Amino acid sequence: MNPLFDIAVIGATGTVGETLVQVLEEREFPIGTLHVLASLESAGQSLPFKGKNLRVREVDTFDFAQVRLVFLAAGEGATRAYAAKARAAGCSVIDLAGVLSAEQAPRIVPEANAKRLDSLHAPYTLTSPSASAVALAVVLAPLRALIDVQRLTVTACLAVSSQGREGVVELARQTTELLNVRPLEPRFFDRQIAFNLLGQVGAADDSGHTALERRLGEELKEILALPDLKVAATCIQVPVFFGDSFSLSLQAKAAVDLAALEKVLDAADGLEWVEKGDYPTAVGDAVGQDVVYVGRVRAGLDDPAQVNLWIASDNVRKGAALNAVQLAELLIKHYL
Repeated sequence: MNPLFDIAVIGATGTVGETLVQVLEEREFPIGTLHVLASLESAGQSLPFKGKNLRVREVDTFDFAQVRLVFLAAGEGATRAYAAKARAAGCSVIDLAGVLSAEQAPRIVPEANAKRLDSLHAPYTLTSPSASAVALAVVLAPLRALIDVQRLTVTACLAVSSQGREGVVELARQTTELLNVRPLEPRFFDRQIAFNLLGQVGAADDSGHTALERRLGEELKEILALPDLKVAATCIQVPVFFGDSFSLSLQAKAAVDLAALEKVLDAADGLEWVEKGDYPTAVGDAVGQDVVYVGRVRAGLDDPAQVNLWIASDNVRKGAALNAVQLAELLIKHYL
């Protein structure tokens, strides 16, 4: 008989938290008792789970000794406030905010570096990386044995749901106002996002890079175990509700065998390779799916050692909720 695990989800009323609870049910995670937790403002709401409505409780008053595993899906502040408390109670922790150091909470993508868990000890503290890093790592990991990658250049086109429910609401509001020929006053974003592209996501530092761009580079180096990899990342906000898209360019040390590369991608776990003559889109293909889509695989215009790809992934489901649940599945199967 398989053991059951009592777990808690912090941030259960947020976009990622709600999807995480849904994925736990869909994948029949062996849950004894599921505690759905949020801030005082959200406490008292209910979430559907296995035919019942679970009451959302206030996280500040929760006794972490009741559970063995905690998902932190409420942002940076919640991770800083509750990760140590959960650890002190003997809980393993899976954090989705990415504020803990790599030494405190290694970044894991099951399709890329699951073996990293072998060197850790219970109770575990793990980071489920940014949705962008998850999507890119799923594509890049199977190519490591084929290509000696020297440099990555990526433009990440991020859906407004990467900013949480507020981003989704703002895009819907702005779109409605513009379509009804009403004056537009940006609220959540600092300027118009509807029918527009924003060339920067978050504040830039003195060198012009945002925290998200730096995080993406650091996470890819760690996940792929390529500390010397050169990464150039640009994150832009696009007027899409759900689903991220990426233009990725790999610079290899030598000419790349595209036929062999496509064969590897076609056989890789967590990937759906779209053959030549077609390409994936976030809305038409990736949203609601548990795989990352990759297409438009081609050599550089004048450099056979360059490979260009187009990638689409559901940022909330595949990039955030599913990756975190897959980490939990690895823990309970092999380590807890």
